[in-house]
Amino acid sequence: MASHQLDLNNIPQHIAIIMDGNGRWAKKQGFGTRVKGHENGVAALRALTTTAAELGVGYLTVYAFSTENWNRPKFEVNALMRLLVNTLKNEVDTLMKNNIRLNAIGNIDSLPSDVASKLKTVMDKTAVNSHMTLTLALSYGSRDEMKQAVQKIALEVKDGLISADDINEELISKNLFTSDMPDPDLLIRTSGEQRISNYLLWQIAYAELFFTETLWPDFAKEDLYQAISSYQNRERRYGKTSEQIKEA
Repeated sequence: MASHQLDLNNIPQHIAIIMDGNGRWAKKQGFGTRVKGHENGVAALRALTTTAAELGVGYLTVYAFSTENWNRPKFEVNALMRLLVNTLKNEVDTLMKNNIRLNAIGNIDSLPSDVASKLKTVMDKTAVNSHMTLTLALSYGSRDEMKQAVQKIALEVKDGLISADDINEELISKNLFTSDMPDPDLLIRTSGEQRISNYLLWQIAYAELFFTETLWPDFAKEDLYQAISSYQNRERRYGKTSEQIKEA
C-alpha cells in the first residue's frame, strides 16, 4: 500500500504503538540473543517516526519499556538501557532535522542516571520543535500512572484545595503523564498479540485498535499505511448511532 492511497485529511492526530516482537524476531533470524532484535527495533522506530511526521501525525507515543520489563533478565535490561543511551545520542540530528520534539512518560526517576541525564538533554534540545511529538513510554505502567493520579487528587481534597465533587474526567486526565497531549486516535500492536498490556488504559477509551502479525523490527511504512487505512475505513461513533454521526 502507498501513502497516496490514504486520505491525508483524515490522518490520526495521535498514534500509540506497542512495539512487540523484538525477541521473537531475533530468534527467528537465528541470533543467540534478544538484544539484536531490540537493535533492529530501534531502526524500525527511526523509519516509522520519519514516516509518521511526513504524513502529518501530531503525536506518536511508543511503549519502549514497561514497569514489568524490569523483571526481565538483568543482562537484557542492561543491554536495553545501553541501547537507549546510544540511540538518544545518535538521533538528535534526525529529530532536529524533522522538527520533532522528544518527550517521555513514566517513572523516569527509576531509570539509570546516565539514561535519565541523556534523555533530559535530548528533550531540552528538541523542546522548541513543533512538527510532531515523539513520546517514549519508559518504566511506564498505566495502572501505576492512574494510582499516582488518584494520590495527587486525594491530597488536593485532603488539603482542601478541591472537593470530591470537583473530581471529573477532565481533572483525572490533567493528572496523568499525558496531560499535555490529546488521547490516542489509533493504537497499533505488532507481533500478533492482542492485548493492551497495561498501556494507556485511560487514554485509549475511544481509540481504534489495530493488531498485526508483523514483528516490530519488520514493521515498515507500508504497515503503517495499512493501519491508518483501516482506521480511515471505520466509523468513530463515541456512543452515538450512525445516523447521528451522519447528521452532524
